[in-house]
Amino acid sequence: METYDILIIGGGPIGLACGLEAKKAGLRYVIVEKGCLVNSLFNYPLNMTFFSTADRLEIGGYPFPSIHAKPNRSEALEYYRKVAETGQLNTRLFEEVLAVTSQDDEQYLVSTSKANYCAKHIIVATGFYDIPNLLNIKGEELPKVRHYYYDPHYYYKQKVLVVGANNSSADVALETYRKGAEVTIVVRDPELGSIKYWTKPDLENRIAEGEITAYFSSTLLEIRENEVDIQTPDGVITIANDFVMAMTGYQPNFTFLKKLGITLSHDALKHPTHNPDTMETNMPRIYLAGVVCGGMDTRVWFIENSRIHAQKIVQHITEATV
Repeated sequence: METYDILIIGGGPIGLACGLEAKKAGLRYVIVEKGCLVNSLFNYPLNMTFFSTADRLEIGGYPFPSIHAKPNRSEALEYYRKVAETGQLNTRLFEEVLAVTSQDDEQYLVSTSKANYCAKHIIVATGFYDIPNLLNIKGEELPKVRHYYYDPHYYYKQKVLVVGANNSSADVALETYRKGAEVTIVVRDPELGSIKYWTKPDLENRIAEGEITAYFSSTLLEIRENEVDIQTPDGVITIANDFVMAMTGYQPNFTFLKKLGITLSHDALKHPTHNPDTMETNMPRIYLAGVVCGGMDTRVWFIENSRIHAQKIVQHITEATV
């Protein structure tokens, strides 16, 4: 059985940053990722563009060259793969962590889908993109309901209903519209939400021109094979429908966090307990890094402001072992 100073759960940008810091400090580490490298970024929409400029997405001091003012998904995949190769990071991909068990006051036993490891310290950098926030309505289980979106071409000549009012919803609505879909959006608030400044006017204009139909202060009530019911301020309406794109956001794997023994706040945000100065949780030698720290408050942490977590954690570990 292999033994490490640090086992990092999650091979996204922050997990990679933690690996780079551990390597710099001379610690023995491994990064275990249940999917491909930067799995969440890989599953982003094909044409996704980041809010941040390239320099804000850099990790480990490696420059991120981009031909665009704000890099896109393909550039980010290329960058983080090159970082992993150049940094010679020790990654184990397509290997899911199943259990973490305390062996004694010094070690954790980590069981994965492929192996067992011993580690003195655990870093959880699992993000929040794996579990969608459900609508919890009748018909949500139908195959035509999607919580993830990739390529707009698929929806050519289809009647697409988009649920949500933020960036993902706006991108899906505009991209599928421009690939020939008949698009309707359902927004529970009276207006559009937080949308990239270069996207929002475009969507507003498409709505104003009648090219995209929008129902504000409305909710989706029921989904059926060929139609949906929408509760609007003027009553319930039924429209024909081929696909429902439920862009309702995502959440961390709280079940996994609780299995590790990490406590959550009792409010709706479910903040995982951790020391913001060291990132250590209520479980000794188990740390959080990246967006998972925010619980349901998924607009607090991003790549650009959570890179510092890697430095905080490794500094705390090295100081504790001196």
